[in-house]
Parts: sequence; structure tokens; C-alpha cells
Amino acid sequence: MSLGVEQQITFMGDEAKPSSPAVSVVMPVHNALPYLDESIRSILGQTFDDFEFVILDDASTDGTTEKLREWAQKDARIRLYRSERKLGLSGSSNAVVALARAALVARMDADDISHPERLARQWEVMRDLPDVALVGTLFRGIDAAGRLVRPRDRWRLLRRSPLPPFPHGSVMLRRAAFDKTGGYSEECTGGEDQDLFLRMARSARVVVLTDVLYHYRFHAGCTSLDFLLARAAGSNGLQPQASSAAISQQNGGANGSHSSPNLRALRSACSLKLWAGQRPDALRMLLKSGALGLNVEAIYTLLWAVWGRLSPGSLKTCLRCLIRARDLLAGRRLRDGGVYEWRFE
Repeated sequence: MSLGVEQQITFMGDEAKPSSPAVSVVMPVHNALPYLDESIRSILGQTFDDFEFVILDDASTDGTTEKLREWAQKDARIRLYRSERKLGLSGSSNAVVALARAALVARMDADDISHPERLARQWEVMRDLPDVALVGTLFRGIDAAGRLVRPRDRWRLLRRSPLPPFPHGSVMLRRAAFDKTGGYSEECTGGEDQDLFLRMARSARVVVLTDVLYHYRFHAGCTSLDFLLARAAGSNGLQPQASSAAISQQNGGANGSHSSPNLRALRSACSLKLWAGQRPDALRMLLKSGALGLNVEAIYTLLWAVWGRLSPGSLKTCLRCLIRARDLLAGRRLRDGGVYEWRFE
């Protein structure tokens, strides 16, 4: 079956039977090995089981296609599609939502892991709060081997910031609100998630669960890294930010809304590498960028870069302690299991 001549998206399975699941979990995939099995397993192992799992293979070339076929044969809830032409981040995200059949759509990213209670908890929020258009969850960061490297950060729920405190892959949204907003902007060359969330939040409620129901994976091959490096080097284009989870990593997520985009992107890219267990190389990149100046942010970035060059392990430890401390402080005002509105302005 072909869905759209221009996109050349084909259904890879038996003819889909009519169905009205409560939730459609959607996952666009491009060259997702070696983390794909863990991500799929985390969705199929959910305690909430009234869902379909719509996966769009965006012209993968690394063996992902064959692995997805294996999973689709094992579980009838998986509806597998493939695009022979690479659609990119925004294009594949819009296409996979268009294939969903439920009124509630949960996003999943192919290198991350969902907690078994994630869908159940988010479905309850959507059931009980009909004015909510989107619910995300807090997260912990893991590295390529699945080790916990970045703690939960409830502090981000207490401050106003245009950067969402939840990762892209953790959200559940109402399909009607998504369509009304216009979906992902295909003019964005990065940060399509943040752009969508901001547009939705300006017309409806966007809320966050304080519990950790998602594990965001930091690794060298994540799609946000190339975008952040290009932005740090001064690349221009229609790009509001990098992915919301990735760019919030600098200084443990305490980035100012009026700081230099290049310096902010440089710290975010290097923090992403730091959490992934790599040397951040911020000093070399900073000197090469020519962004040094006599201002507070440039001096702060220089100190951060020197520290990361001399002792990346101690820098990571310091950031981890900072995040834990402020999370504990935030816990005095926020209750576990609570639902809090994202204060983006």
C-alpha cells in the first residue's frame, strides 16, 4: 500500500485492519542501530496496552530496516512504514503523525528508553485534564552503555524558560491540537520540537509530570550534536534552537535567554559530548570560533572550556552535584507525581 506519491511511503506488512486504539505511539527512525531494540522493547513492555506502535523507517541504510521487520513480525501492534527518500527530522515527524489513527499521539525516539508506566501516567493526565494539549515528563540522562549519567532536574519547573524541561521523545499530545498548530515546521533545520511546543503552549496548556518516566540517551551519533556544532560555528539558517533536551545541558541546564546563540550552542554541544563520556573539546572550538570577547558570558565559557580540557571528569561530577542539589531544593515546592504547567514566558 502506498501512502502519498510524493513521499513514497509504503506499508511494510499485512494489510492494516481498521482499529481505534486509545493511543498511537509514533517513532520516526533513521539509522538507529545499536539502540533500536531497547527503545522498541520499552514501548512494547508498557503497562498500558491499548495502543498501536507506528514506526516510519526514514530511508535507513545501516540494517535498521531488517531489524524493524523482525520486530513487526513479533508484535501485531507495530505498523511499519518506510520512505525510500529521506524526509529528515521535521518531514519524518509530520509523516509518522499523519499515519497515526488515535486521538492521542505519544512520541518515541529510537535511541531512548521509556519507563513501563509512562503511557499509563500520561493517558491519565489527558483523560482527567481535557484542556491539556501536551504532557511531557522529566528525564534522566544515560550514556551509550545505558549507565545513568545525568540526574533528574525538577528545578527547571520553577523557572520561566523557552526551553522545555522535557525531551522530545517523552511527550504525549492531542492530535487535534497538533493539526491545529500546523505540525512540525519543515523550515526548521533543527529544534523542530521546541518550535512546535512553543506554538502549542501559546494556545493551550502544556504540562509536565515530575516523575522520571523517560531516559534520554547521550551519545556521539545523536542528531542534535551536528546541529549544535554548526550553530556554534556560526552557521545561519531557520533554526530556533537545538533539541530541547540537548541544548539544556549546558551548565546543568541553566542557560540564559539573552545569551549569545553561538556560545550557548557551543556549551550545549560540548556538554552533550561530556554527558556521553567524551572529551568536550570546548577550548579548541571556542578559539576556532572567534567568539571570545570581554563580556561575562565569553569569560564564563572560556573558564568552562579550560576546565573541560584539563579535567572533564571533575567537570561532569560538579555539574551532576549541582543538578542534584537544585533538584532537592525544588522538591520542597514540587510533589512527586504532580502535574505542573510549563512556564515558558
